[in-house]
Amino acid sequence: MKAIVIDQYGGKEQLKEREVETPAISAHQVLVEVHATSINPIDWKLREGYLKEMLPWDFPIILGWDVAGVVKEVGDEVRHYHPGDRVFARPATTRQGTYAEFVPVDENLLARMPESMSFEEGAAIPLTGLTAWQCLVETGQIKKGDKVLIHAGAGGVGSMAIQIANSIGCYVATTASDKNDELVTSLGANRVIDYREEDFSEVLENFDFVLDTMGGETLDKSYGVLKRGGKLVSIAGQPDEEKAGQFGVEASSYWLEPNGQQLKKLGDLFVSGEVKPEVGHIYPLTEQGVRDAHELSESHHARGKIVLKVKG
Repeated sequence: MKAIVIDQYGGKEQLKEREVETPAISAHQVLVEVHATSINPIDWKLREGYLKEMLPWDFPIILGWDVAGVVKEVGDEVRHYHPGDRVFARPATTRQGTYAEFVPVDENLLARMPESMSFEEGAAIPLTGLTAWQCLVETGQIKKGDKVLIHAGAGGVGSMAIQIANSIGCYVATTASDKNDELVTSLGANRVIDYREEDFSEVLENFDFVLDTMGGETLDKSYGVLKRGGKLVSIAGQPDEEKAGQFGVEASSYWLEPNGQQLKKLGDLFVSGEVKPEVGHIYPLTEQGVRDAHELSESHHARGKIVLKVKG
C-alpha cells in the first residue's frame, strides 16, 4: 500500500512517500480502507522528535491519528462491523498511523459514520471532537447555563468545543482574530474576543470553565477569569497547581483517550445539526501534499481542520 513515512526525526522534508506492506490485523481489529485522514499538531510534534520519550517507537513511522473510510477486513473476534461499513475513528496511538491507504483499528475505537457525513467531515471529527468532548463533558462536567471560555475558537479543537458547549446550552466566549469572528459566531460563540485588540483576562470574569488550547501566557492569564470552584483544562501546557490554589480553582492538563462510544455521540450531534466540523483545507496524500499540510499546521493559522484526501 502507499503510505507517507518518516525514517528519522526532523523537518517536513522527512515525510517520504513509499510502498509498504499492508498491515495485518489482530482478532479484535478491523482493517479500514482510508478515504480521508487529517492533520493534528501531534503529527508534526512527533515528526520533530518532541514526543520521542513519551512515544519511543522504531522507524519507519507512519503518522496520523484520524481516519474515515470503509471496512475492508475484520478480525475473528469482531462482532459489530462488516466489510463495506462506513466508519470513522481516532485509532490507538501507534507507529501504524493513518497517512496510508489502509490502517488497523481496534473494534472498540470505531463508530459508524452517519450516511449524511462525507469522508472529509468524518476525518475532521475524531481527534479534535473527542478532545473537546472529554475536556468539556467528561472532565469539566459543564451544564446548561455555565459560562465557558474556549481559547482559539477557530482552530480544530476550539471549533468543535464551541459547538459542543453550545449544544449543552452554555454561554460561550472565545478568543479569535477578527477575520474569524464570523466563523466562531456561526458555530455558536456568544462573545468573541479579538486577541489582537483585547485582553480576555481584563474583560471576562466569573466563568465556570476554561478550555486552554494555547498554553504559555494564555494559560497563565486564564485562572483569573474563573469563579472560585471553577475548572480549567489545558491541552497545551501543565497548569500551575500553586496558582490554581491561589484562585481557588481546579486545573489539570489533558491527553485524549480514544473512545468509540463517545465518537458515536458526536456522530449523533452531527445528524441533529448541532455539530459540524469546519473543514478548512484539503490536500492530497502525496509527499508534497502532506509536507504542505504540515507547513500550514505549524503556522498556527489554519482555519478549521486540515484534511488529507486519500481515496476518491
